[in-house]
Parts: sequence; C-alpha cells; structure tokens
Amino acid sequence: MSLPAIRAVAERYPNAEIAVLARPWVADLYARETAVSRIIPYTPRGGHHDLARKWMAARSLKAERFDCAILFQNAFEAAAIARLAGIRRIIGYKRDGRGLLLSDAIPVPKPGEIPRHERFYYLALLHRSGLLDTMPAGEPIRLENTAQAAEAGRALLMQRGIQGPVIGVSPGAAYGSAKRWLPERFAEAASQLGGTIAVFGSSAERALCDRVAQLIGPKAHNFAGQTTLREFIDLTAACRLFLTNDSGAMHIASAVAVPTVTVFGSTDDSTTGPTGDLARVVREPVECSPCLLRECPIDHRCMMRVPTSRVVEVARELLGTAVF
Repeated sequence: MSLPAIRAVAERYPNAEIAVLARPWVADLYARETAVSRIIPYTPRGGHHDLARKWMAARSLKAERFDCAILFQNAFEAAAIARLAGIRRIIGYKRDGRGLLLSDAIPVPKPGEIPRHERFYYLALLHRSGLLDTMPAGEPIRLENTAQAAEAGRALLMQRGIQGPVIGVSPGAAYGSAKRWLPERFAEAASQLGGTIAVFGSSAERALCDRVAQLIGPKAHNFAGQTTLREFIDLTAACRLFLTNDSGAMHIASAVAVPTVTVFGSTDDSTTGPTGDLARVVREPVECSPCLLRECPIDHRCMMRVPTSRVVEVARELLGTAVF
C-alpha cells in the first residue's frame, strides 16, 4: 500500500534517485518498480535487538549522503536509523515517541480527514509535508510488469507439470486465526470452481495448506513454504482466479490484477481491502465485526456465517465480467 506514494514521489521529482530501505523478505515487492532506483536490504532484527548491526546500517546509509528520508513505517527505529545516518530532512508521522528525531513531524490524520483506505495514509504524509502540492486521487494498487510476472509464473507451473487454468487459494493469515475462513470451505469452493488448484502459504502454514490440498484431492498442488516472494508474485500472476482471506496474499493477488475474492470477518475492508474492479469482498455483517482481534473470543460468527455457495457465486460472477 506504499506503492502509490512512492510513485507519486517519483512523478513529482523525476530526476531524483529513490532508494527503498526494505527487509529482505519484502524487497521483491519493489523489484520491478520503475519508480524505485534501487533497493537497500535492511537486515537487523527489530526492536531493541541487534544494536551493533543497526549502527552499521546507519553508518552505511550515512555514506550515501541522502537528502531526504520518508518514513512510511511508524516505528521509532526507522527515525533513529535515519537520524544516525545524518539525513537532514526526515519526514514521518509524529508517533511512537519519535517526534524529536523528525525534521518534519507530521500529525497523524484524524478520523474523517482523509479517505479511509490505508494507501491514503501514506499519500497524506507526502501532501502534508509539502512534497506534493495536491492529494492524489489514489488509483487502484497495481504492481508493474504483471505480464512479465505471469509469464514467469506459467514457466514455474510448467516445471511442476501443472497446466492452466489455475485457481490460487491462500487459506492462512499471519495476523491470527480470527481472519481465517474455514479451510473446509476453501476446499469446497475451489473444488466447485474446477480446474487445477494451487494452494499457497508460509512455512508456518504448511499443515493448514496440506489439509486444504488433501480435501481438494489430486488436482491440488501445495506450494506452502516452497516459494520466495518473487516466485509467489509470479505464480499468483499466472492464476485465473484467487481465493483468500484478508492477508498479504490478498494484496499481491489484487496488485497483479488477478480476479480476487476475499473473505473478510474481523478486519475492515474499507481500510485494508483490495482495490480495483477485479476484486470482490465477501462478508456477513455481524454486530461484533470488525473487531480487529487476532483470535475470536466467542464463536467466530463473522466467518462461520459465510457459506461456500456465496463465495462460489461471487467468484463466478467476477470471472464472467473480468477481461483478460
């Protein structure tokens, strides 16, 4: 969701070199972005750990002589690293006790001051700091070079002896079980939609994905824990349809312009949902949602009340209107 803001900076300052300091496991998100000049890996552990490596990272950045640091991350650590790197202009939201470390300490927008979706939070930072003259409209979030990604994904599928059409399924959610639709229903929905099924997840979600794949049967292929982020992006781009919870996988599927159906429950799709006309959200209104809890303390009614038939219906409608 930071991509629209990064592109806005590149459009406003076309001759600037824009380097993204990123954790290695998210760096591939920016790999094909023309707005990004280069990616600098940031490897120290978070929090109060790894102080020596944090110091070395700051010293390395200092040698780059950057003119400005834009902190999309809200943490104190990001501001401390930028200050230790000797960057004179540091722009970020005034939160996490870091105000004195920022040259441009921007007040956090109050409810109702900006559109609800999270991408506007980053765009507002640029506008309120004066880097942008106007607040951008906020187009749907898309990764660049998705055709190239899809071609690479089809090649990866061919290496596994898998031919399309492929439906992607991501039944996990790292935030917590409250965001997860029932694995049995993911399996039922995917089976009813037909075709080959690719099940995706992290290494920690391998058992969950194994269960979904076993319920689907021989036409399911479990990729959980077997892909890099770059490979996951490519494989997702090669899918005809993607079924998911509110998760990082959802954002990737939507951003590579694959028809995406997301089951929402405990979280708020108006703030963190997928964007664009190829995304659909399925949710059943219940009095306690969105609660934003990691684990449901009662009966998980927001997910239990979403039937397989509804997800299948929405998926078929979306496939009928999508233009490939």
